[in-house]
Formats: sequence, structure tokens, C-alpha cells
Amino acid sequence: MNLSNLKPAEGSVSKRKRIGRGEGSGKGGTSTRGHKGAQSRSGYSRKPGFEGGQMPLQRRLPKFGFRNMNRVEYKAINLSTLQALHEKTGLTDIDFNALRDAGLVSGNDLVKILGNGELNVTLNVTAHGFSQKAKEAIEAKEGKAVVIE
Repeated sequence: MNLSNLKPAEGSVSKRKRIGRGEGSGKGGTSTRGHKGAQSRSGYSRKPGFEGGQMPLQRRLPKFGFRNMNRVEYKAINLSTLQALHEKTGLTDIDFNALRDAGLVSGNDLVKILGNGELNVTLNVTAHGFSQKAKEAIEAKEGKAVVIE
């Protein structure tokens, strides 16, 4: 076997069905569309989810739930993560750019600092939000918790 005699597996490639090319082709006349009805007409397209007249799935299932369109999603960063970031990089001023450079957040995230973990150093942290416990822990170590507007 070499490149000059490669071919697809037997039965894996079928010829294209040429419809509407005369009676002799066996697929002339109605062009495999049957007689009359919407499906035989040009321009007909079935709606997405159409199940042949059976009640479609999206109508059989009940509606439920609520999604608040004004909800603000924050990326949560704990104090333990800030402590680890300080030990790794030596930063004392931690802002959004420092968190992004460390790979903890991406470009459009809003950051909220949460109070899980211990803080052993003085840090000046700038973020979009702080939990009460996190703010108290940062200020207890003489640091600053600055909220980005």
C-alpha cells in the first residue's frame, strides 16, 4: 500500500442524490417530496423542535425559575489566596492588575474579597467588593481595603 492507491473504505462514500432530473433518473416528477402538502412546496422549512404534530418538548415541559437580569456576579478571592500571592510575589499593594497577572481573574471579572483564611501581613487591597469579615481582617493588620467604584 502506498499513497498512489489509497481509497476510502468500501461503502463509506455514497453518491449524491440528483433529484428533479427527469423520469429516467427514477427521482424526477415529485423529486422525492411526495404529493401535495407543505413539505412538497418550495421554500418550506420545518420549525426547530417540530415533532410531526406531536406536542413539542418545549411545550410539554413546565416553565419554572427566575433569572435576575440585574444580578452582579463577582469572582470570589479569599484572604488565604491573598496571603499565598504575597508569599509568592512579595506584593503589598494588591489590585485588579496584580490578580490578573497572577491568573486569578480574567479581564471582565468583578472581584470580591472574602474572609476565609488568615492574613499575616499588612496589605493594601483594591477590589470591587469586600465582605465585612475580610475588611476587618485587612484593617486589623493596619492595611487598607479600597473599593473600586
